[in-house]
Amino acid sequence: MRIEENFSLLSYNTFHIEAQTRYFAEYDNETELASILADKRFSELPKFHIGGGSNLLFTKDYEGVILHSNMKDISLIHEDDQYIYLYAQSGLIWDDFVAYCAEHSYYGAENLSLIPGEVGSSAIQNIGAYGIEAKDIIYQVHCIALEDGKKYTFDQIDCAYGYRQSKFKTDWKNKYIVTGVTFRLNKQESYTLSYGNLQELLKDEEINLNSVRRAIIEVRESKLPDTNKLGNAGSYFMNPFVEKSRFDALKSTYPNIPSYFVDEFTVKVPAGWLIEQCGWKGKSLGNAAIHDKQALVIINKGNATAKEIIELAITVARDVKNKFDIDIHPEVIYI
Repeated sequence: MRIEENFSLLSYNTFHIEAQTRYFAEYDNETELASILADKRFSELPKFHIGGGSNLLFTKDYEGVILHSNMKDISLIHEDDQYIYLYAQSGLIWDDFVAYCAEHSYYGAENLSLIPGEVGSSAIQNIGAYGIEAKDIIYQVHCIALEDGKKYTFDQIDCAYGYRQSKFKTDWKNKYIVTGVTFRLNKQESYTLSYGNLQELLKDEEINLNSVRRAIIEVRESKLPDTNKLGNAGSYFMNPFVEKSRFDALKSTYPNIPSYFVDEFTVKVPAGWLIEQCGWKGKSLGNAAIHDKQALVIINKGNATAKEIIELAITVARDVKNKFDIDIHPEVIYI
């Protein structure tokens, strides 16, 4: 267990924004977490649990306790002829979990390769990429209640997963700490390759877990900046959903608008495309900028403040609204 006072969060957020927390508490097991929650020093202070800090923007110092998991084990829970059930602890790097699945020929996580963050956050955020979301492989989510330290296990259906949404971000916000996730992976060969240009990328290769994972990593690395070199939080905005009638009207004006049909009434439009059409790709506002390879990403050019990043996000969203009459909203959480 590690408890620090007046602790810098610079290395705990991928935007590389300087902020301090009154207390930083990192635990190595659930017993330590329970003792932190029961510590009288922290009883009246607000608490916020972080993962890899890859979806956060600290707007000021945090006058409370920042919690972080250092639990990183993977264990086999159960298997049958078709599925294997793996328990991954919350502090495990997400891509290390995906790599583990690929190495052991467990199918279902490969499309989520190289998404930053940790396992616990995947169940809160419902991360997704290339036609797959975390909810598609989540079986159960294991938690400890902030209020009383009691343990809870929620089935996937209990978590009310939606696009980058879950009950942990709404009704259960600030109520539970995710300590681990049980994932159900397929033991039988199975892929999802219909999203984006995956099939094109793999047309000259033998299709297997390693080739699919490698193709997705190559695409992500070509479009998304390395957070170790350039501060960012990956996709800053969520892709908006529009009614089909509204999309049909847009398509008559913009024939090349990309889209993904959610159902017969709803269409998802890439926010990056909308931002690019507004001329923002590669453009700056102060020390914050829209990435020149992926317009969905806001970058810290080196000395950006949270205020500059937020101002850029507000300005970009306003321009998209003015041009397309579509609202885009941050995926990034402001603290």
